[in-house]
Amino acid sequence: MPARKDVDGSASVPAFYGAELRWKREAAGRTLQETANGSFFGPSYLSEIERATRRMPQDLARHVDRVLETDGFFERRCEDVRKARRGAHAAYFAPIAEAETRARAIARWSNALIPGLLQTGAYARAVIHSTHPLDLPEEVEVKVRARLQRAKLFEAPKKLEYWVILHESLVRGPGPLLPPPEMAEQLDQIAGLVRRRRVFPQILPCNAPTRPFMELSLMFMEFDDEPPLMYTEGPYHGQTIDDPALVQQYRKAYDRLRAAALPPEASLAIIEEAAEDYRNGQQNS
Repeated sequence: MPARKDVDGSASVPAFYGAELRWKREAAGRTLQETANGSFFGPSYLSEIERATRRMPQDLARHVDRVLETDGFFERRCEDVRKARRGAHAAYFAPIAEAETRARAIARWSNALIPGLLQTGAYARAVIHSTHPLDLPEEVEVKVRARLQRAKLFEAPKKLEYWVILHESLVRGPGPLLPPPEMAEQLDQIAGLVRRRRVFPQILPCNAPTRPFMELSLMFMEFDDEPPLMYTEGPYHGQTIDDPALVQQYRKAYDRLRAAALPPEASLAIIEEAAEDYRNGQQNS
């Protein structure tokens, strides 16, 4: 059995919370399984909270307080942890940013914007300026850093399987979000991830058959020990769907969209060709 890795409680609010949970549990002489018994959560879930990799739901915090006789401490403080985890992310997206770190596979359909995990700083900044034009410069930069931090998933030793279907207009359509040189850098970044086999792209041509769900962005996440999730969003809202039957229905729709898209090799060629066109000033404006 590998040695237990202690959490530095001074590193962050979630780390402090997790370290305190472990200390209280062990002081009470209870195992993870014994602490989780009677709740809807398993011992692995509690272990991830102790290691500061997962958020404590309020109902579980209430259960832990009762089992460990901690006088409501974990329920009172779980909101502090939620706020700390949220950081610069919108409240509706913070749980998804956290779930990304646990996912073993992500599948995306993007019709309006290049997905956040693939964005350069310039692209992220342009999106934020467009959707939140009154943000102060320092607020914008905090959001940009948070978005770029998410992309560190592609540097992790454990490889995330990431498939993305991009509408062709995002790659070489009229009126790009960035000036040509910066748009070339954005496409170069995607191509680099593809070349390293961290991302598998498919381009949906502009003349592909229209489908009812093409106007809705879709994101699916699969996990090792959790049911799959689907997420969709607009500029100012997001919705997480975890009902298995509904997730499966949307996934079948995604698969039909995927079947209409070009294969990864042809899609990479389009991305690289578009990047070169932007560099040479040959892209339509």
